[in-house]
Amino acid sequence: MIGYLEGSILKKDNERILLLANQIGYEVLLPANVMQTFGGTSTGDNVSLYIYFQQTERQPKPVLIGFNLEAEREFFEHFISVEAIGPIKAVKALTLPIRDIARAIEAGDIAKLRQLKGIGNRTAQKIVATLQGKMEKFALIRREDAPEPPQVEDISEQVLEVLVHQLGHKKGDARRMIAEALKRNSAIQSPEDLFNEVYRGESQP
Repeated sequence: MIGYLEGSILKKDNERILLLANQIGYEVLLPANVMQTFGGTSTGDNVSLYIYFQQTERQPKPVLIGFNLEAEREFFEHFISVEAIGPIKAVKALTLPIRDIARAIEAGDIAKLRQLKGIGNRTAQKIVATLQGKMEKFALIRREDAPEPPQVEDISEQVLEVLVHQLGHKKGDARRMIAEALKRNSAIQSPEDLFNEVYRGESQP
């Protein structure tokens, strides 16, 4: 059973990271609300995660799901106790901060729960019926306990540094390229995403 991992990021995509720990690469799924806090990380950065380990006879391949806080992992274990919500569906559903989901459950806020990806009215009602009265602890998670995504200005400065000092662009040109990339895609959350958007813009004829 794996409950916690520390290591460096070998690879990162939209839903998972490949984490190098003790010379072993672990593929770890991250719910959207956890991945958002990884916006400023890149290959080689050191991170630590609490792990939910899933392996069954029907699913013999181990699945590792990562969280910033032990309380987030504990919430996840409650969440997947709801009928028709398995670990993979839960990973995709957790698009809001855990504290906000917990408060919605306690308040019986079906409309709020329906904002979660893949959660319809019937499932939202099941979540409330199963978990209401058990969420007070998770509703008290402080916002600052989980690292906040970096500001756009910080991401821009990192990419500017690479474009100017490593790739030889003039600072004015680099700022223009970054501004155009952000205009095309305002949802950028990491230097890697911004750099890829700059490349896409400059590679077009």
